[in-house]
Amino acid sequence: QVQLVESGGGSVQAGGSLKLSCLASGYIVDKCKMGWYRQSPGKEREEVSTIASDGLTTYSESVKGRFTVSRDVFKGTVYLQMNTLKTEDTAVYYCAAAFTYSGGYYLCTDGFQSWGQGTQVTVSS
Repeated sequence: QVQLVESGGGSVQAGGSLKLSCLASGYIVDKCKMGWYRQSPGKEREEVSTIASDGLTTYSESVKGRFTVSRDVFKGTVYLQMNTLKTEDTAVYYCAAAFTYSGGYYLCTDGFQSWGQGTQVTVSS
């Protein structure tokens, strides 16, 4: 069964950049909705960005203009390019995918049902 594996987190100073990667599979990245969420201590998990199967992207107001989501179907990977990072971007970032595995088949779903383990992003002033 496909697992979502994030990478690319780390520590950076405010104003810097990081690029997160989420390895899934080519089929899922191509056919299903993918997304990025984040959670800071004491706060609820919030949606950061999504990319639909048709390539349509969405962003939260807090990251619009600074973050860019993209995908590489051949590599089975979704990316989150984060520029002009702010201290308030510090969080654990999670990759999400709208698919389920049933009866030997991967089925795209409306909601996110699969999650990665998360990768820490720390932005210092």
